[in-house]
Amino acid sequence: MKSPLAIYLFCAALLAATTAVAQENCGPAVIEPVAGATGARVQEYRAVFESCVKGDETRLATRRLRIEGEELLLTVDPEALETTLTRAACWRCEPTSDEEQAQTRFLQAVRPPPDASRPPALVNAGLIHGKGAGSYVTGDLCPSQKPLDRAFIEEVAAQGPGTPLTLAVSGGWIAHHGADFAWLQEKRRSGALAITWADHSYSHPYIPGVKEAQNYMLRPGVDLDREIFETEKLLIAHGETPSVFFRFPGLVSDSALLEKLKERHLVALGADSWLALGPPPRAGSIVLVHPNGNEPGGLQIFSRLLKSGRIPTPFRAINEAP
Repeated sequence: MKSPLAIYLFCAALLAATTAVAQENCGPAVIEPVAGATGARVQEYRAVFESCVKGDETRLATRRLRIEGEELLLTVDPEALETTLTRAACWRCEPTSDEEQAQTRFLQAVRPPPDASRPPALVNAGLIHGKGAGSYVTGDLCPSQKPLDRAFIEEVAAQGPGTPLTLAVSGGWIAHHGADFAWLQEKRRSGALAITWADHSYSHPYIPGVKEAQNYMLRPGVDLDREIFETEKLLIAHGETPSVFFRFPGLVSDSALLEKLKERHLVALGADSWLALGPPPRAGSIVLVHPNGNEPGGLQIFSRLLKSGRIPTPFRAINEAP
């Protein structure tokens, strides 16, 4: 018969092992990529706004979902603006509000104060210029029949391991460019690039020749929630984590769309240096190019400016911009 001390020590060891496993399981949820995955892999996907606590950590949950039977949260660090997928069971969460979180950096990015120098505009609303030195390089991956311009990606990666790059990706692009998307994922996993995935809608609605006020996301019948959520679900289904940034197709929106975006706790991402159309970048510029094969001129300008030292460096992560 075992002594009481032996039984006590055994139970203590078992408890310690169980606690260690629980703590290990409460790290970021790792969703293994599945070739050909669709958004259907992600179930019960819904928008929430909850304040969540785990030990001395505090996060804000913006989505709840279930994948392969487990309930997960998409959370954002209210100050760093970094997003994480994590197990719901590891957190104590309760509903919160924009008013309660108004002093956090996250809510100030979602709902920035009015800027008298920028009257309401149909085009390029939201965050167009970042703080500090360097620049914020962003590439839009709208639906395209052409392959990814990998030379541009390599040019950014050549700046050094872990170079930040924001890719505003449409779900339709992912669905039809599986090999290119997997190649980008490997660039991220290897540490060659620190990729932030911004949402760029699912279908990127656009009809040539139609006025902007009735085009893009302003076309009758466009469902903003579907455009947002289907892309987020597809990213998660492939093992990636959506960021808090959303770029409107064509940079076109209106006040009603912007308000709906804020209600979904996303930051509207514009640009002050769309290289194919606009002025050259300056310190803090959010640079916009299209590496989806549809705008080679912008990529040529980028390459020329980079080689001549006229793009401010270092390249910075977009969550540092607001």
